[in-house]
Amino acid sequence: MSQSLLIALLAVPALTAVVLWGLPVVIGERVAAIVGSAVSGLVLIGSLFLWWDMNRPHCPCTYEAVAMYGPLPRTLPGKLLPFAQTDVSWIPQLDVRFHLAVDGISMPLITLTALLVLLCCLYSLKITPRIGRVRSLIALLLVIETGVIGTFAAADLVLFFVFFEVVLIPMWLVIDIWGDHHDRPGRRRAANTFVLMTVFGSALMLLGFLLIHRQTGTFDVRFLGEHPLRGGHGIPLAAAVLIAVGLAVKMPLWPLHIWLPDAHAKAPTVGSVLLAGVLLKLGSYGMIRILLPILPGATTTIAPYLAGFSVVAIVAGSLACLAQTDVKRLIAYSSVGHMGFIGLGIATMSPEGLNGALYANIAHGIITGLLFFLAGAIKDRHDTSDLRALGRALYARLPRIGGLLTYACLASLGLPGLAGFWGEMLVLLGAYHPANSLPRTTFIVLMVIAGLGAVLTAAYFLRLIRDLCQGDPAEYPPTPFAVDLSRIELVTFGPLVVLTVFLGLWPFTLLNEWVTL
Repeated sequence: MSQSLLIALLAVPALTAVVLWGLPVVIGERVAAIVGSAVSGLVLIGSLFLWWDMNRPHCPCTYEAVAMYGPLPRTLPGKLLPFAQTDVSWIPQLDVRFHLAVDGISMPLITLTALLVLLCCLYSLKITPRIGRVRSLIALLLVIETGVIGTFAAADLVLFFVFFEVVLIPMWLVIDIWGDHHDRPGRRRAANTFVLMTVFGSALMLLGFLLIHRQTGTFDVRFLGEHPLRGGHGIPLAAAVLIAVGLAVKMPLWPLHIWLPDAHAKAPTVGSVLLAGVLLKLGSYGMIRILLPILPGATTTIAPYLAGFSVVAIVAGSLACLAQTDVKRLIAYSSVGHMGFIGLGIATMSPEGLNGALYANIAHGIITGLLFFLAGAIKDRHDTSDLRALGRALYARLPRIGGLLTYACLASLGLPGLAGFWGEMLVLLGAYHPANSLPRTTFIVLMVIAGLGAVLTAAYFLRLIRDLCQGDPAEYPPTPFAVDLSRIELVTFGPLVVLTVFLGLWPFTLLNEWVTL
């Protein structure tokens, strides 16, 4: 049952996308948005049921994990403990298999993907891009959903690469066709840069996979996790560097982040939400799933460098945010800083750091998705996201949207009681207690610098609230709008608002999934 459900989570949105493209006369624009919402809703329900089924006491993966590794296998981060497994031969000449499986690391990310795609489809019911062509947009969103869920469920390195690449062309089209209508050359340049950088990273990652296959003769993630390449030099080190750089492009970490700000600034609202909410997570997930369990020795060698670049990303992203005059670009640069915290948590190779990285993955997807939805709502009403053109006193013009923006900013800067707090706190704790094989003094220094980056994060978000939301209404007279917060926006934003509070107050809802780290 669970195996069939996991396959359905991939097949249903993919087949629906084909139908939407193949029947343009029968399926109109609004009907396409309704169909997309219904299908993505079914995918969300299916992912929740699969997650529930995986956590039932009789789940075989629970007994398997305890039997093989003990109750707390702290030295085996990221190892696949498969549930709902499908494993059939695909390309026997290369020993490539169609191997799908989920566990406590991948399942929350699959559910997050299903939720954000559903919200994007619901958002498109009423709020459509000026160019129209909603049917094609919904089809591309469903293809992106298929690719992302497939990447999180892939248990074969080649299959991981294939699903990783499935996402590329649809997102390129979303940015290029439905992006900023005021700047066609800019959105095309942003889409092309996104493609070129991602292809570059994917090529490096594939070379690393081939080096692993050369040493082991297999691409199977579970087998490789149980029989890792222990060496920290030579071919294992070369493979680790190639894979780490390839995945760092997708996260992205400094200095490989150059594609991100323009891609976010020029993408339509739904494109920015999915780009920040789930596509960036492909890189961080790959590091936890592939680097740590398969190349532990080589990962130990490169971990201080990964931590260093991550901390630079935290500080550089925060400083860039302080200089931004565009709301969407500011949120985009904030993602560079937040993903830097995730990279630092992964580099610690400690249970605290890895739990923090996994938690921050989910929290960032929820909070930044909400921020981009709100930035889109502001841009829809003012036809710009430039702070200089928007002026101040958003509380007077759009009090509900202004209040939600303040709430999302406070969550993103890590206010205790909201979802953004726990991940970064655990990452800093992990940097204070890194794995025994890592230089503790180096990581403590990096922890202090990352802490300063957290202060800068608070500074630029509070500055955004001051510059956009506050101000004398007499000096910035309110512009009349037909509606402050529409019903479809309330339905779209509501789940993210609730989850931000829920995960902030009950963090063990997610942390219990990763006790095997």
